Amino acid sequence: MGSSVYVASVEGTTGKSTVALGVLHQLSRRVRRVAVFRPIVRADTATHGGRDYVLDLLTSQDAVEQSYEDGVGVTYDAVHADPDAALDTIVQRYHAVAERADAVVIVGSDYTDVGTPTEFSFNAKIAANLGAPVLLVLNGFDRTPHDVRAIADMAAAELAAHHGSLFAVIANRVGSTPADDAGAQAHAGADGSPDVNRDVSPDVSPDVPADGGAVAALVAALDGIGAPAFAVPEEPLLNQPMVGDLLAPIGGRLLSGDPQLLTREVTGLMIAGMTMPNVLDRLFEGAAVVTAGDRPEVVLGVVMAHASRTFPQIAAIILNGGFELPGQVQRLIEGLGVTLPIIATDLGTQATSSKLTAVRGRLTKDAPRKIDTALALFDQYVDGPALLDQLALARSSAVTPLMFEHRLIDRAVSDRRHIVLPEGGEERILRAADVLLRRGVADLTLLGDPTVISRQAATLGVDVSAANVVHPEHSELTERFAAEYHRLRRHRGVDLDRARELVRDVSYFGTMMVQLGLADGMVSGAVHTTAHTIRPALEVVKTVPDVSVVSSVFFMCLENQVLVYGDCAVNPDPTVEQLADIAISSAATAAAFGVEPRIAMLSYSTGTSGAGTDVEKVSKATAIVRERAPELPVEGPIQYDAAIDAAVARTKLPDSPVAGKATVFVFPDLNTGNNTYKAVQRSANAVAVGPVLQGLRKPVNDLSRGATVRDIVNTVAITAIQAQQGGTNE
Repeated sequence: MGSSVYVASVEGTTGKSTVALGVLHQLSRRVRRVAVFRPIVRADTATHGGRDYVLDLLTSQDAVEQSYEDGVGVTYDAVHADPDAALDTIVQRYHAVAERADAVVIVGSDYTDVGTPTEFSFNAKIAANLGAPVLLVLNGFDRTPHDVRAIADMAAAELAAHHGSLFAVIANRVGSTPADDAGAQAHAGADGSPDVNRDVSPDVSPDVPADGGAVAALVAALDGIGAPAFAVPEEPLLNQPMVGDLLAPIGGRLLSGDPQLLTREVTGLMIAGMTMPNVLDRLFEGAAVVTAGDRPEVVLGVVMAHASRTFPQIAAIILNGGFELPGQVQRLIEGLGVTLPIIATDLGTQATSSKLTAVRGRLTKDAPRKIDTALALFDQYVDGPALLDQLALARSSAVTPLMFEHRLIDRAVSDRRHIVLPEGGEERILRAADVLLRRGVADLTLLGDPTVISRQAATLGVDVSAANVVHPEHSELTERFAAEYHRLRRHRGVDLDRARELVRDVSYFGTMMVQLGLADGMVSGAVHTTAHTIRPALEVVKTVPDVSVVSSVFFMCLENQVLVYGDCAVNPDPTVEQLADIAISSAATAAAFGVEPRIAMLSYSTGTSGAGTDVEKVSKATAIVRERAPELPVEGPIQYDAAIDAAVARTKLPDSPVAGKATVFVFPDLNTGNNTYKAVQRSANAVAVGPVLQGLRKPVNDLSRGATVRDIVNTVAITAIQAQQGGTNE
């Protein structure tokens, strides 16, 4: 049975789910099997199909392999009927989960039933019976540091009274004040109708310092509590409802638009009961615009504003009053290809605004932008490794695919670099850019037409406003790049006019940004071919000294280890010298990403058991590696089974320091390498991260044209890490 941590609070609306999510992801960096348990659940049948939304969120994470049902303890009804029997059931079900996990995140009740000290006492009793230390989450919203400390002392005393152990304290939602009791502010519109705007960024209380000052003050106030203390600031996005959350309260129907955009956050409401110019003046980013269904001019004006670069992007249009849009207007909207959700309700203006302002935003599994934001916030303000050290949690020697990906992201975030993405208008690139920016993985430049990129981002419901957008056709950098490219390539007969033409190509433009230090690295290939991505780098960036060839590796993430395969993407039939270069570069790449290099130079023969031209090539390449890098453990020629399997190695090469435990596999040609990596990927259900280019002076990486958003995020993180090291294999 592994370690566990009990995430609890003394009241509702603390943002406990954000903390639980952050702890879960921290644990997944250190152990293989993370489980989730919810001792008491209250199903939200209205919006979550009878499932507890917090448990649903946590069990949906990649780090968790259990089912939702395995994480359920008992219901509130069971606790009311017989608390002792309920506690017995909770303990039994917890142990059933814990026996199959290295660590368990236990999430206490939500105060949706009885908001009294009795509920926290029962949570404390549960934690003591499960032997789980308590991570106490406090609500810092509209509270002074003195207020928060008083609540912390009370909770700590209650916990001690029930023989519980305080593990850590996190004051959440620090540095803001709530809106008024209705959750909104109302203003008169131009024609006297109400203009309701949810206050999502209210003024900070005069008793609480703003931003970092409030966080520091709260941490200081919690000093001496008897456990590590952290403070996390309020993030309005996490409390904003999604468009989909607005449907049930008003009996809404989606008339048109992309259903995927129902996950877009709503920053506030605007009642558009005025003339069109006044409506346009009052639009704001993320607004849900409420208007009567018999006001087609307002609907069309808002739709056009949403598509325009000069107006904010809104979240949805809500048509009230039960009026249908005229058929001509519906046809016009359909012809424009509008993806913006348009929702209809039979309620009147007052009822619609009242019900919508009462909707509370939650962190759910269907809110990817909120999840990314919550994780970035937790990682920024909570020392995750120190938190886990408090659990005395043994670090797993195994490295799972998820652990490897987490480590990539952590390293990129720790020293953020600037990456250029030439395919700025491509859907997967924009979705990945949204994730990268929210997680703080890298600063980004997107290449392409700003109007097209803005329109595509609005269509997809992603936010890339923090990225720099550059149009190569119209950039002031184009002439500078042309002059530099001409200088570098005139010996090849490239004149200035040809240079101007070439650098307007996004791959050349991005490469020139990297070459001249305007970006630290480039990632491309979601649309373009490998040759189109690599050719400019070969012409401009060039290889590092003593490396004759650019090559690639895949990080093959197996169930419990990461292997490095090279070259599986670039060189069809490397020479002896190139094969040696690939081996040395691959070893350097492996070491740079935490894989101890032990090189297997693969062939159809092991040792001296076979002969032939291909075997001779591998033998010579192995000798060159030993001569040029005597510190590297290398074996070759060697067959794959002897390189990976200790039992086979004892038979074929019993005295080899590499056989049976190789980590870097160098294939003799592209045909063998490419087919092997794909076979292992499919048959062993491995995660293949790459291709990662190596040998260039500055990092440029190629994507598969079938790359997923997750692949792109990983590749950008890898490129950023390469940039941190000053090159791609140095």
